[in-house]
Amino acid sequence: MTELFNGKGGLVSGCIQCIDRAGVDFVALEDPKLVSPPSPQWHVVAALGTLKGGRADWLVEKCAELGASSVTALLTERSPSISENRVDRLERVILAASKQCQRLHEMVVHPPTKISDVLPKVSQSKLSFLAVAEAPPLMSALTSLELKSDGLLIVGPEGDFTAKELKQLTEAGATAIGLGPNRLRVETATIALLAALMLSSDAQQTT
Repeated sequence: MTELFNGKGGLVSGCIQCIDRAGVDFVALEDPKLVSPPSPQWHVVAALGTLKGGRADWLVEKCAELGASSVTALLTERSPSISENRVDRLERVILAASKQCQRLHEMVVHPPTKISDVLPKVSQSKLSFLAVAEAPPLMSALTSLELKSDGLLIVGPEGDFTAKELKQLTEAGATAIGLGPNRLRVETATIALLAALMLSSDAQQTT
C-alpha cells in the first residue's frame, strides 16, 4: 500500500503494480480525497536578493520543509532586485523539497514584491511579525497573542531595513519582534522565526 499526492491537497491510496523505464503503473484502491491546508498558514516575505551562493536555495528549501504556505522575495532599498533566473531556480528547489518531505500542499513562490506592495497585505493580515534587531523578544509577544489562521513573517536584508521602511511596516500593523542578542543573517532569522511559530501553533492546537 502506498499513497500518491499532487501538491494541491489531493491524496489517493493504492498499490504499485510495475516499475520500468517508461514509468510506474499505479492502481488506486479508493477514490481520491482532498485534504485541507494546515492552519495557521505562514507566508514568508524575505529579502533574498542579497544572499550569495546557495543561501537563498537553503532558505527556501527549509521554509518548504517547515510548512510555510508561500515565500516572496522582498525588494528593499538595501536589496533592490532579484534575477528571474534565481526565481525559476527557487521554484525547482521547492518542488524537490515538497517531494522529499511529502507536503500535501506545495509551497508557492510569489513574484518579487516592493515594500509599498506589501503594506496593504500587512494591513489586511490578521497577524504580521517583523524581525527587527533589538526589538522585544518573539516569545514575549507570543505569550500575549493568539495565533490566527494565517499571518506574514517579514525579514529584511543584511544591514536591516531603513528607518523609513520600519516606520511604514509598523504603521501598517506589523509587530516588531527580536530573535535574540546576536545579529542573524537573513536565512537564519527567517528559519528561526518560522520554526518558533510552527512549534507554538502546534502547541496551541494540542492544548
